[in-house]
Amino acid sequence: MNWDIWLNEHETVQWQGRPAPRCFTFRHWQKSLFGLVVLLVALWWQWVGIGLMGEQQQWVWSVVPVPFVLIGLWLSVGRLVAARREWEQVFYALTDQRLLVQCGLGRARLIELPCEQLSYARLTLLGEQLGHLSVEAGARRLTLSCLEHPDTLYRLVEAQIAANQQASEQTNAL
Repeated sequence: MNWDIWLNEHETVQWQGRPAPRCFTFRHWQKSLFGLVVLLVALWWQWVGIGLMGEQQQWVWSVVPVPFVLIGLWLSVGRLVAARREWEQVFYALTDQRLLVQCGLGRARLIELPCEQLSYARLTLLGEQLGHLSVEAGARRLTLSCLEHPDTLYRLVEAQIAANQQASEQTNAL
């Protein structure tokens, strides 16, 4: 990833990475299972509705479940396809000034957190070399999902948070 379009003058990249593709795509797999249940129930409802339409000559029985079928399709399959397409646009970087996340499904957008405002970081391990990093800067929170070898970035962010706390304590002492 070429970060030059997003970087300020004299800003240097200290770390960069991107999410693991399978992890990023399937990170909400529980919602997909729920969507599959919704889809199956809606398809059954649709099938029964078509049968009732034939018996009672009322088309409404076959139309009512259509929105639920569409919702079930989106929750079960659509979210997975959208996440896989979004993965192609997702990149992470830590510079000497900011934490950057490029993301977006259609057009790329940038999310940034100034390093001097970082106050909290939590690493949630998903496996031996895979995890989510949640960071806080003031009132803003951001999660970098599905990082491979997240400990490298976590150490850099923790060092920045320690430096911020030390600077804050020196300011308060004066």
